Order: sequence, then C-alpha cells, then structure tokens
Amino acid sequence: MSDRTELSDPVELSDPVELSVGGRPVARYVTRSYLAAGLAPRPYLHPVRTLGGTEVTELSPEDHPHHLGVCVAIADVSGRNFWGGRTYVRDRGPVWRDDHGLQRHLGWTRRAAGEFRESLAWIDRENAVVLREQREATAVPVGDHWALDLTFRLTNVLGTPLQLGSSATKGRAGAGYGGFFWRAPGTSTDIRVFSAEAEGEEKVHGAVTGWVAMSGTGARAIGAEGSPAEKTWTLAFAGGDETTRRDPWFVRASEYPGVGSALAWEHVLEVPPGGVVERRVVTIVADGVLSPSDIEAGLEDLWAR
Repeated sequence: MSDRTELSDPVELSDPVELSVGGRPVARYVTRSYLAAGLAPRPYLHPVRTLGGTEVTELSPEDHPHHLGVCVAIADVSGRNFWGGRTYVRDRGPVWRDDHGLQRHLGWTRRAAGEFRESLAWIDRENAVVLREQREATAVPVGDHWALDLTFRLTNVLGTPLQLGSSATKGRAGAGYGGFFWRAPGTSTDIRVFSAEAEGEEKVHGAVTGWVAMSGTGARAIGAEGSPAEKTWTLAFAGGDETTRRDPWFVRASEYPGVGSALAWEHVLEVPPGGVVERRVVTIVADGVLSPSDIEAGLEDLWAR
C-alpha cells in the first residue's frame, strides 16, 4: 500500500456541525465521511478559522494523509492503530499493516451553535468495540479572538486491560504523538513555536509546560477584494485540567506544522477494564501574532469563567 494511491481524500457523508462565535462560523465538525481504512476513519474539525476568516487547519495533506484537521487519535491501542498511516514496529520502523481501527459517531447529547456533546465507539478491524468515548467541544469568545475547549473521555469496555502507546513507546525517540492533535496548514510560512519559557521546536517539543503556541503566515483567507490574502495567525494550546497539564507537548514545525498533547510520551498508559482516560485541551485561535503576555491574559480570562 502506498501513502496516496489507496488513501483517497475524505468525502463528507453526514451533515456537519457548524460551530460559531457571535454568529460568525469558526469551525465545522464532520462526524462521518468516506475515509479509506488506512486513514483510521474518525470525526474531525475542519476547516477551523480565526474570527477574521483565516483557515488554521489542514485536512489529509500530501505529506501525512491521515492528519485530519483537529481530532483525537492514538497510534497504538494494544496493537490497534487508531492514528492512521503506517504502524511503527520496533527494530523495523514504519510498516503498512492491516491493524487500523475507526471511530464511529453514535449520537448527540447536545448540539447547538457554539457547542456539541457526542458519544462515540472506537472499533477495531475485527468489529470489536475497544473504547467508548464521550466528547464535548465549546467555542467561546476570548477578547478579539475565540477559543476551542475540547474534552474527551475514553472508557475501556473490552473487558481486558488496554495499553495506550505511541511510536515512542516502541522505540522511535520523540514520536510520542497520540491524543489531541491539531494539524495546521502546511502552506503557511514563518512558522514559529514558543512557550512561556522557551522558543523553537527543539526546546518546546516534549516540554511539560502551561501552554505552547504556534504562529504562521499565509493560511487561506479571503481579502476585501474577494481574493486570497496573506494573514498571520496564532494558536495557543493549554491543558484544561491538572492531568492534561502533566502531559508533554508534541510539536512539529520544520517537517510540517502540528501540535498535540501526548498521552504516551515515553511509557504506555495502562487502562484497566472499566478504566477512564480523560483529557481537556483549550486552544486560543487568534488573528495576528500573540505575545506571551497576550496568551496568558487570554487564558486567565478563560480560567476565571
């Protein structure tokens, strides 16, 4: 199997949820689309935009077709690939295997202009339900910007212990991706990543810190004349609870722009039968380049609510 010839682009099959802030659409949530099995089919948010209309997500890019906007995905669930793409095998490297699972939307418990709550099932290739998930997302104003507040709650329903892992837990140093993940547009330039303490991909990648930010220029936007216009944008990510704040940040900038909160950075996360894994990530989505003080002020506003 090749990266692209058998991995067709996503085609929406369901009515998406449109999130809005102050009557302005900011994100589309797609619960069901045609996705090849090798992409680990799952719901995703795309496009996500700033209030000024700049697009800050990318769907199924050429370099990583299994990157689907903003999503929740895990590379290894006791040998099952819920991330998509090739599976990292210790001492062999990335290998195509028929081990991909999918996430199936089961129903809504809340669906409104600025928020949704849903139930999902994580199903392996043998059609067994491995995990049940409750997911909720809210779009809220933050000053001149807005924030996406996303929580996922995974429950092991298999009846046996599960190990949540990553390529890093199988020997690929630094590849601790898995959990919340945001793929930013690869067409953007001037990509910058920073935190309150450090600047640059090498220093921020793997850090356990209160927040990390990514900024760039050139995401798709519509100018006053109706033509594409270059605009700068900033995404500031923060753990929304103490457990999430203890997870390292997975950051890519030179290879592609993406940020994730890592569930299994170096060691697998053991989940007993009936056990629950819950994480909350809040992302400020802003026009322009925010300073650390801007980000901290925005987060203080959010935490005070």
